[in-house]
Amino acid sequence: MAGSRRRQLRAGLTTALVGSFALLLGACGVLSTEEDRRLASELAEKHFPGQLEFIGARTLFPGTGGSEITFSVSDDRDAVVRLGVDSGKGNCDYKACERALADALARGRSEAADSRVLRSAFEECGYEVVGVDPASGAPYVVARPTNSTVTAVIAEVGGCVRRWVPAAGAVGPLARKGGTAVNLVSPRVAERRDTGKASWPTTMRLSPSGLLASLGEHPYYSVGYDIAGGRVDTAGRARIVRPFELRQEFGRTVEKAVREELRATYPQVRTNVYKGVWQLEPGTVDRQTGYVLFCERPDAKKRCLGDHAVVVTTDVRGNPVGEPRIVRDVREGGGALRLPPL
Repeated sequence: MAGSRRRQLRAGLTTALVGSFALLLGACGVLSTEEDRRLASELAEKHFPGQLEFIGARTLFPGTGGSEITFSVSDDRDAVVRLGVDSGKGNCDYKACERALADALARGRSEAADSRVLRSAFEECGYEVVGVDPASGAPYVVARPTNSTVTAVIAEVGGCVRRWVPAAGAVGPLARKGGTAVNLVSPRVAERRDTGKASWPTTMRLSPSGLLASLGEHPYYSVGYDIAGGRVDTAGRARIVRPFELRQEFGRTVEKAVREELRATYPQVRTNVYKGVWQLEPGTVDRQTGYVLFCERPDAKKRCLGDHAVVVTTDVRGNPVGEPRIVRDVREGGGALRLPPL
């Protein structure tokens, strides 16, 4: 009975504390976007009457406060305007709100124009863009390469990139980056993706977190293309991108296999899977090559980071195929790795 009363008391105190915390946050305006939305809507109507339509608002907590207010643009179906508003501090995106809204609108129109260039370049060569990584700008397109088609598919997608780069501007950020990636997702994954709301502007529908999460629920291929002097190397190099659990399982499998192989020569060996890129072998979708680092006689007082490396080719599950190759002295003292290109 006493234990039951104590549990009830703890539960009551927890509920009260949570409720008090919520009230405190609400009183401070942290959890509510109402005032920020009102300010943004007033700004839109005053400075761009009839041009901006409210879509949504989300709190920026636990950041520095305020809300992100989102608008669509009446004369551009692709454009989305995102404005950070902090009505409590009387600023937007840390500057005067009128200027911030004008900048956000210009940015939204520019991003919409870039999106049209991207989608047009890929659609003209037969590939549908179903998503865009907002951090890197890498598009997701629908393709299902096999061992017999992967070389052709990578070249075809490289042809799309070749259209995209000059269309985006010879001195634009894409041409200056020196390279870009294109992600290939299977038709089945693309069909089941989270497409968001049909009423959202196109650029908003191509990059929400829900869409990117649904595209990344299953392994997909990412192909990197080098860009030099505005010219694209359409050969590309591909890798498999896995969800976290599958990535961990792959690492455990390959590390265990290599460790067992090394023990015949180095009984005290310790291994460490290098977390860098494991690249697909050219002309395959089921053979990939990467590094496993190892210490042949590790120091018991410190973690083995890896003084030497094994170059190993595996199947998609991490089981080695073919003979591994040892590369010695790949680390400068206890510091940087000096791994040769794969």
